[in-house]
Amino acid sequence: MPKRLRLTRRPNIAMSEDGFRRLRTLSAEAGLDAGEFLSFLFENWASVIDEENLTARLRLFNSELEDRKR
Repeated sequence: MPKRLRLTRRPNIAMSEDGFRRLRTLSAEAGLDAGEFLSFLFENWASVIDEENLTARLRLFNSELEDRKR
């Protein structure tokens, strides 16, 4: 029997406009609301990301972060 989806945690998060638009688009494409989509993403993290690509993209994001804050 599958686990029941209970969205009991409500984190207060800050996101960029681009990130939030992408979240809304991806969740709509999946037929989920944003909370359901984020739960799916984090519950299945290891199978939905490419570890090497994530590391490279994080390095790039961190190197540009100060410029993006201005």
